[in-house]
Amino acid sequence: MTDILPPMHPGEILREEFLVPLNMSAGTLAKRLGVSRTRIERLAGERTGITPDTALRLAKVFNTAPEFWMNMQASYDLKVHAAALAADLAAIQQFKAE
Repeated sequence: MTDILPPMHPGEILREEFLVPLNMSAGTLAKRLGVSRTRIERLAGERTGITPDTALRLAKVFNTAPEFWMNMQASYDLKVHAAALAADLAAIQQFKAE
């Protein structure tokens, strides 16, 4: 099964499902999280990923689970890497017990 849509970066979810509806700037969120504004701007701009530290902080401020954020990042990373490695992965023969 192939994905029709490109993988969704967790920063897009942060931006579109949290920051925009709450009318919150990256700077305001950064202050609440105790991190730099550029860290949140890079994440919301899809230029960096979510770290465990960021996931824990986002979970606390938005009353979500840290796994919510980490699972989004892991899913995104796997899809991006699978696409980049498609030819190599296709060449690998699956192990079959005899």
